[in-house]
Amino acid sequence: MNWIMRVCCACGLMTATCAVVAAEPAFAQVEPGYRMEFPRDDAAHLRFHTEWWYVTGWLQRPSGEPLGFQITFFRRRPGTQEGNPSQFAAKQVLFAHAAISDPGRQRLLRAEKAARVGFGLAYAREQTLDVAIDDWSLRRESGGSFRSIATGDDFAFDLSLEPTQAPLLHGSAGYSRKSPQQGSASYYYSLPHLRVSGSIQVGQQRQTVSGEAWLDHEWFASFLDDASYGWDWLGANLDDGGALMISRIRDAQGAPRWAFATWRSAAGGVRTFAPDQIEWLPGRHWRSPATGVEYPVEWTLRVGERTLRVRPLMDDQENDTRATTGTLYWEGASRVLDERGRLIGRGYLELTGYGERLGM
Repeated sequence: MNWIMRVCCACGLMTATCAVVAAEPAFAQVEPGYRMEFPRDDAAHLRFHTEWWYVTGWLQRPSGEPLGFQITFFRRRPGTQEGNPSQFAAKQVLFAHAAISDPGRQRLLRAEKAARVGFGLAYAREQTLDVAIDDWSLRRESGGSFRSIATGDDFAFDLSLEPTQAPLLHGSAGYSRKSPQQGSASYYYSLPHLRVSGSIQVGQQRQTVSGEAWLDHEWFASFLDDASYGWDWLGANLDDGGALMISRIRDAQGAPRWAFATWRSAAGGVRTFAPDQIEWLPGRHWRSPATGVEYPVEWTLRVGERTLRVRPLMDDQENDTRATTGTLYWEGASRVLDERGRLIGRGYLELTGYGERLGM
């Protein structure tokens, strides 16, 4: 029984039939040449094995103090109950993570959910972007903007996300390789510079906020190959109107196996970078007092002829989601500086596979 079934059984998301393992289904595959269309491809792609919608952003309180926020919905097709006619069969499973980075508290406020799709309580629509678990949701509104709602024990938010730029396609027209092997790839695009407005509640205090966000959407059948252990990723809204996505895949010894980046200039031109044009140089590390895992939270990045520095809004942005997706990772609001140390953008840095191999 694979890890997704173990998680679902432990959470009570499957019936007693969860012990019955069906033959491996025919998942849709990622192939070069696919032409993305919007808003069609904002929606769910249920024939693929795994998919996620990832929203991260920087917000500003009325006082001017910054906050970071994250909400992610993961869809997984286990492929084990597809012949079962029961409405309780977990033919599609959803997970969700939400978090607030509050430098005033110097800790991450976080929550997570998991549910099988069904009964109108959890769903991922194929017709339009509309994914939800209970009262958490991310959906496209009739005017073309997005709305995201989430509630945790000590925070809540209701945010409107308005696109201001066209989708940024990564790799070759959205076909994004993840290893030297051709089969490890995803369909991948981002929506940078989403204009954010709405409200956030931290503790008992609810405030209006505004800011900018970034949405990542990926779907695939096979992502990490057997030799890959984790990844480092940055998505940054640049102050001049440009946008940068940069990532690398690491092996068990921490050495890079693959790297990729996309840079949209202020004028709108898009440039992609090959692995030998990218370098991640770790700087200061932070050790989590909760898990003992050490993360490199400051970086120097080389992207083509440019050198950038990345600094976190705060150190404690570790997200322990082992109760749902079985993963432990650092996901944090971060500033981007140029070669001279001048602030040129803000985004989110993600670090996975530092405590244990990331299970996909």
